[in-house]
Amino acid sequence: MSPEQAEQFLQENQIRYVLAQFVDIHGAAKTKAVPAKCLMDIVEKGAGFAGFAISGMGMEPQGPDFYARGDLSTLSLVPWQPGYARIVCSGYVNNAPHPYDSRVVLQKQVARLAEHGWVLNSGLEPEFSLFSRGPGGEALPADPSDTLAKPCYDYKGLSRARGFLEQLTESLQAVGFDVYQIDHEDANGQFEINYSYSDALTSADRFTFVRMAAGEIAHERGLLCSFMPKPCADKPGNGMHFHLSMADGQGKNLFFDDQDAQGLGLSATAYHFLAGLLHHAGALCALAAPTVNSYKRLVSGGSHSGATWAPVFITYGDNNRSAMVRVPYGRLELRLPDTGANPYLVHAAIIAAGLDGITRKLDPGKAQNRNLYAMTPAMCQQEGISLLPQNLKEAVDALEADALLRESLGVALVDEFIRVKRQEWHEYHRHVSEWETRRYLEFF
Repeated sequence: MSPEQAEQFLQENQIRYVLAQFVDIHGAAKTKAVPAKCLMDIVEKGAGFAGFAISGMGMEPQGPDFYARGDLSTLSLVPWQPGYARIVCSGYVNNAPHPYDSRVVLQKQVARLAEHGWVLNSGLEPEFSLFSRGPGGEALPADPSDTLAKPCYDYKGLSRARGFLEQLTESLQAVGFDVYQIDHEDANGQFEINYSYSDALTSADRFTFVRMAAGEIAHERGLLCSFMPKPCADKPGNGMHFHLSMADGQGKNLFFDDQDAQGLGLSATAYHFLAGLLHHAGALCALAAPTVNSYKRLVSGGSHSGATWAPVFITYGDNNRSAMVRVPYGRLELRLPDTGANPYLVHAAIIAAGLDGITRKLDPGKAQNRNLYAMTPAMCQQEGISLLPQNLKEAVDALEADALLRESLGVALVDEFIRVKRQEWHEYHRHVSEWETRRYLEFF
């Protein structure tokens, strides 16, 4: 979009304010509202922020300002806020791209792919949970009648949330999302909206918008939309599967090969990329499942519905939903991320790991086409199948030990992420939970 086209867009849509939007290290949206007449100030110089006030930007109180510089190609409406538009920004400090800004980190990895003439495409499948607020602010079921033991695809559960789902869908459609499916997922009050894939940077920008839209539309309706990975202990968590393929300059899917001997429709390039994901799985886990709560989801065990969908095992399989990577013929589905992840950092790590696999021609081994949850530890050991990290500390330790990902994403950014996440882990361990009180208060 040219400056002239942007000005016309603002006038035609009666835009009064533009949200200059970026994300912090957690992927949480941060904004300033800027009068529409000042749009080009955001694009040329950027909206100024006190960097020390933003989580994970590696800045001190005496440091320079952080400038969020707008990308005109992302200028769009904010349909649930009439008179507002949104522009996605990348971070600059001292007039240079800021290495702690996660969108800048992803742009660097996208540029590495571009050197080969490649583009990573991703289709994200975000899940979320709807709650209402109780008298004391506690989260309660948004629909008290959504109580089935196995609620996946339930008509009544979907229908009774349709007001929220329709407004969310139509808001996304208004800014160019090709929404093609909406369904009730496997937990009570859990839903998923599917929209068509795009290049990695656009996918990350779009998921950020999804969280912004869902949160505010729910709030306006007196509801709470949660992207917490595991909001209910006995129900499936909120995952965000990444469907991955890589295209050349003509749009050809470089992951597809109909002559694949394993029958998965994958090319040699795809297998090497897949092997890179598996090789760096431990470190990737820290970015894709970045909270203490994430590891309540990444366990092999039962749930209220009797089903478990989260990966535990570092392997892949043909349409195998118990593996870390499922292969839906000709592309990869990375099942590791949850909806608490920073989409920019996850995409950047995927590219870095995949390129390492391609560069070193890594081999992912044979596909595992069995129910991995039914395998014993001895069987996994015999097959050479490793487990993903089982808590945030293990994942962060794996990230710290992964020299390639630290170097590729930027040592400063990764070390800041590790510092923030170790602090989260320490705070978690100092907290005395209700479970502990119930169990031990009069135990001895």
